[in-house]
Amino acid sequence: MLEQMEHDSTHLRLSEMNEALDSGMFVHVKRMLNQTPPCDIALLLESSPPAGRKVLWRLTDSEMQGEILDELNEDAKTSILKLMDTESLVAATEGLDTDDLANILRSLPDSIYQEVITQMDTQDRHRLEAAMAYPEDTAGSIMDTDTITLRPDVTVDVILRYIRLRGELPEATDTLYVVDKDDRLIGDVPLAMLLTTDPNSVISTIMDRQAETLPATMDTSEVAKLFERHDWISAPVLDDSGKLLGRITIDDVVDIIRENAEHDMMGMAGMDDDEDTFAPVIQSTKRRTLWLGVNLIAALTAASVSNMFEATLEQLATLAILMTIVPSMGGIAGNQTLALVIRGMAVGHISDENSRWLIGKEAMVGALNGAIWAISIAIIVSLWKGDPSLGLIIGGAMFINMSMGGLAGVVIPLVMKKYNIDPALAGGMALTTVTDVVGLFAFLGMATLVYGA
Repeated sequence: MLEQMEHDSTHLRLSEMNEALDSGMFVHVKRMLNQTPPCDIALLLESSPPAGRKVLWRLTDSEMQGEILDELNEDAKTSILKLMDTESLVAATEGLDTDDLANILRSLPDSIYQEVITQMDTQDRHRLEAAMAYPEDTAGSIMDTDTITLRPDVTVDVILRYIRLRGELPEATDTLYVVDKDDRLIGDVPLAMLLTTDPNSVISTIMDRQAETLPATMDTSEVAKLFERHDWISAPVLDDSGKLLGRITIDDVVDIIRENAEHDMMGMAGMDDDEDTFAPVIQSTKRRTLWLGVNLIAALTAASVSNMFEATLEQLATLAILMTIVPSMGGIAGNQTLALVIRGMAVGHISDENSRWLIGKEAMVGALNGAIWAISIAIIVSLWKGDPSLGLIIGGAMFINMSMGGLAGVVIPLVMKKYNIDPALAGGMALTTVTDVVGLFAFLGMATLVYGA
């Protein structure tokens, strides 16, 4: 209930801001922006056409711009970065966490990126370069290097006095990490334990030596799965030698989960998950036309099968009425399996060890469903058209296509994954092509054999 009220309040505030902007009340808009959280300003920018987005950005407080940039999707962020010069970009990103800063700077051309880092102080530049050294979508690329480390031979009282002297902790700090003189991780101590343990205790006596860690090269999707499975708030990131590089926090993982969900949803339509809703016409057209071309080729492939049996279709008009049923049912059966398998891959349920069993199981499900609905359609068509032969033809074709759809729905994503092709992006199109071609060929082929060309 509280979440819904906050959601409604946010959208009401954004609506009021849009009305004020349309009315030219720029001073009022600036005042409202200064009272709006960066995440909501990012939503407003993403919801605005290019002209309005440009005005809004110029009205935002420069001290908030870094946080706003971090909240924007990739395309919207790129459009905003084009409005900024190097000096204002450096000022906007000053004080950001290393992972957030790296996320922003990855969107810049190399020439501008080099200008930005040369204007940073030495410490920030070294921290940034440590994060940028790792490929995008790895644990190292999203880690925050701002961590508090402990030595095993100091007391709890010393640590508590140090924390009070420091004045604040890095965001989402729930654990402090214990390292040796070479910065290799040897354990961790929960913050709650520090507050409740005898101040005279030595860190080495209370630390957990079996700390859960993440290799810097781990894929961010795997990182998200581990956080979800273990309910972590943060986790340390290590290099190959066990040296502590930084940590990943739950706020970063929430972003990963959201991005993966958007990627799967947009991928089903062959689109980029970062595509800007209000991108220019030409840019949007270029991105979508390639995938439309691929789908056209798939449709022409299915049409060519129908063309092979043109003579049969000319003789029996009834076939033209019924021929769409078989590919449709096969496609639905296959898409059910495809969605199940892609979800299983996303949550880590499917591996080389159990994929063969899964193929067998889905093939049996497809065949059983195929038999049930083949018998049903055969009876319906036989009574409807008064032709048992036609009922047997469509029933046989439906059994073949639904069986093939169930099998293809599991085999296609497994094969694509093996060859590093995203099944969420291309699986649906490949499956549709298979079920259309097999369904039409089976139905029209059997009809030609029974009725003759």
